[in-house]
Amino acid sequence: MINRLIVLLFVPALAVLLQAAGDLPAVGDGTSPAFTHVSPYYLERAHDETGAPNFVTAVLADYRGYDTFGELTVILTAGLACLLILGTRDDPPAPQNRDRS
Repeated sequence: MINRLIVLLFVPALAVLLQAAGDLPAVGDGTSPAFTHVSPYYLERAHDETGAPNFVTAVLADYRGYDTFGELTVILTAGLACLLILGTRDDPPAPQNRDRS
């Protein structure tokens, strides 16, 4: 029963993903929206608007600063969660002798 449910969920999801992937532009396509709308704006205005010495720094630190900060926060949180889950494994305390004479 569960195998049928998995197949019923997996097959349509795979079909949707394959259809969406077919609509993506080819890698390096110079006529894709990323190359025709965003890149020229950054290349023309990055140095004047940000004062950054190169374009990568201008995009990551100034134009996408909040996005970069959010990604760093997610990575830090994931790292801390791993440390908390794995943590240090101390030996359990030795059982105490409760004999009273």
